[in-house]
Amino acid sequence: MLTAMSDMSRHLPLSNRERVDESAVTSDWREALAEVVTSAAPLAPTTEDQLAFLDEAGLPHSDDPSLSDVADAIRAGRRVRIRSLVTATRALLVLAGDRPVAIAPATSGAVALYAVTRMPFDRRAAVAGSALLASDDGWALGRGPARPAPARDILRFVLGLSDDVPGTPSRHRR
Repeated sequence: MLTAMSDMSRHLPLSNRERVDESAVTSDWREALAEVVTSAAPLAPTTEDQLAFLDEAGLPHSDDPSLSDVADAIRAGRRVRIRSLVTATRALLVLAGDRPVAIAPATSGAVALYAVTRMPFDRRAAVAGSALLASDDGWALGRGPARPAPARDILRFVLGLSDDVPGTPSRHRR
């Protein structure tokens, strides 16, 4: 008796990866966006800094913003899509410059995944055939030989903030 492939496929596993609880997975990025805004607060001590961050992040605000109020409004507001989180994370990295900033691993991984699929061709070609491995956040993008680098370096590259390809030595600058 012949079994059709479509009948047979229902008995095959969809993935060989380890099973984990994914009940908390959502496409609503409100909490992550609010955390990005909260992370910007110590980096933006003046009203001008806060306004610049909020404008760069594409977030609505009053003329005299409080980043904690903006974060609270985000948490209480409408659903947030990944694109808004990507824009705000990029703005946070611009604001931070060389200063340390904390970005949750789930946020950095989601932002990197979104951004890597929208990079210009030359950036995609630079990392083609390899896996970008966030050495400090526990996520990886792509397949092939690993290019370990801090998540921040990967984010800066995929978001177009740096031309240094992650996992390779920085070019000598004069």
